This record gives sequence, structure tokens and C-alpha cells, in this order.
Amino acid sequence: MKQYSSRTISLLAVVLGLLLASLLLVVTGKNPLDMFSALLCSLTGFDLTAPHKGFNLMYPLNWLLNCLPVILTGLSVGFAYRTGMFNIGGEGQFIVGSLAASAVALFIPLPPIIHPIVCVLAGALAGACWAFLPGLLKATRNINEVVICIMMNYIALYFNSWVVRTFLPVDQKTLARTIQFPASASFTPLNFGTSSKFHFGFLVVIVCLLLFWFIIEKTSFGFSLRATGFNKEGARYAGMSTNLNTILSMMIAGAFTGIAGAIVALGVYSYGRIFTGFDNYGFDGISVALIGACKTTGILFGGMLIGLLKAAGTTLQLLGISKEIAQLIQASILIFIAIQYGIVVVLNKIDSRKGKKKEANA
Repeated sequence: MKQYSSRTISLLAVVLGLLLASLLLVVTGKNPLDMFSALLCSLTGFDLTAPHKGFNLMYPLNWLLNCLPVILTGLSVGFAYRTGMFNIGGEGQFIVGSLAASAVALFIPLPPIIHPIVCVLAGALAGACWAFLPGLLKATRNINEVVICIMMNYIALYFNSWVVRTFLPVDQKTLARTIQFPASASFTPLNFGTSSKFHFGFLVVIVCLLLFWFIIEKTSFGFSLRATGFNKEGARYAGMSTNLNTILSMMIAGAFTGIAGAIVALGVYSYGRIFTGFDNYGFDGISVALIGACKTTGILFGGMLIGLLKAAGTTLQLLGISKEIAQLIQASILIFIAIQYGIVVVLNKIDSRKGKKKEANA
């Protein structure tokens, strides 16, 4: 059986997901071209339905803004997966990362450039600490990390509400968030005069991408983490500290998601939130990691795709298409990636038929 690269499977899954969404739009009486127009508008800033308006920089900036947290949560899921773990606790790690960054922003006065950096580091530390328990229980008691992570997501949700209401200065006008962060703690907007909230947090994402690649691909430490995930007993026989590696891999994954929570709090909201539900960035990270095959460049482009689908939701609604279509595309892509073995079988049959035709012609 011919082997196909993960890149080929992911690209094919994206195409099939778009085709499925187009078919659904046709069935419901909508024009599929409107969907592609909305995606193109969010990607480039040109609205094909109103070409006289010209180029609007706000749309691509909003697209990039939506990419930032999902790339980070994709790195989190990808790092855990490459080391034999499945981090489904991104929602909880995101929340505690946001909480830690908010606390530092409000209580520790620092100079403008240093302040957001310290807040991000606090978010990373909080996310790592929150992921410590699932890693510890997996390493020492072989308890499935998925179960622990799911429970800890809800613990983080209500723990955050209690801490914000009890210890942080709450905005008395809304009673649903903290007071505004000082200007020194927030990321400086990079919107070029538009209403977009795109900010300098993208530099943090670039650093995290480089760290992911360097640790996993270029260090003996990353090799030992991957070896532990691939074959724990073999790694232990080789003299590696498998229990410590399991804990550290989960903590590093949690740190990436904690950073995502921090940059959203500092760059988008500029205040601490009382979460009433999950933002789904942690779950979106699973999609990003699967689309990108848990590789650095794959996660980058997977995050850009999911960010595009999230950014296009508003544009879809303006064209009379439900924003849930974007979620349908994402779900379809995941389904096709999940059944990639079946896709490989179909591709092999197509190649086999082409080969038989060539032989017959010869």
C-alpha cells in the first residue's frame, strides 16, 4: 500500500470539508460562492460582493488576531501528542493562564515593556502548574490524563470566578470582570488605524513556535520526551527518567496554553474575566494539532486555517449564511482526518486503476 504524507491527507481533508459545506449550502438554497467570498474577504481584505469598497486592512488583521491563541493551543496539544500524551485540558490551562496574567497586571507595577512579558511568564507558569497534576497521576498511577484534564477544566472555570470575585478588584459597573489593566500591562495595538485589536502578542507566538521546534526536534531533552511517549519501557531501559519526562511534557504543554490565555487577556480584553463558559480555544487546539500533524509548520498553517474560519463567521452572517457553517467546515475537516486510513485506501484504489489503464494502453 502506498504511503501518503500527513500533509497530503490534511490538504485533502480541508478540500473535502469545504466541498461538504458547499453541498450543504446548495441543499439549503444558499450560494456556496458567498462562503468562499467571505473566506477570501477575511484572508485578503477584498470583498468581492462590494468591490467598490476596495481593500480593508481590518479583515486580515482580525484573521491574524484569531490565529494567535489557536496556534498556541495547537502547540500545546501537539507537544503533548508528540510525547505520548493527550492534552484535552487546554480550557482549564487557558483560564488559569488568563487569571495569573490578570493578577500580575493589576497588582505588580512594572515598566511598559517588561510588564506584559512578566504577565505572559506568569500565565505560562500557571498553565504549567495546572497541567502538573494530570502529568503526575499519569506518571505515578497510570491514570488516564484525559479524564483528569476534563475534570480540571471545570475546576479552573469555577476557581477563576471565585478568585476574581474574592481577591481581584472587580468593576462595580458590570460585576462581571475586573477593572481595566494599566496601560503598561496591555499589549500595544498594531491595528494601523483600523478598529482591529491585533497586537504585539504575535511576537510571543513566534517565539513559542521556535521553542516548540527547537525542543522537539533539536535537543536531547526533546528526544527523551518523544522516546518516553513512543515506548516508556524501552526509554526506562535506556536509562531515561520516564516519570519525570511524562510530568515535564504535560507541564510544557500546559505552559503553551497558559500563554494563550495571557495574550488574550492582555491583548484583546485588557481586563480579567469571570468566565461563564469555555472559550473553546483549548478544543480548537486539538483541531489545529491534527490538521498540522503535530509538526511546527503544520500547526502554524493549521492555526491560520482555524483562525480564518473563526474570523469569517461575522462576514458569513452579513451574507446571510449562518456562522455555524465555519464550525461545520472545521468539524468536517476533523472527521476526514480521523478517517485518514480510509482516505488512503481510496487514493490507493485510484492509483491502482490509473496503473492498470497505463498497462492496458501500453
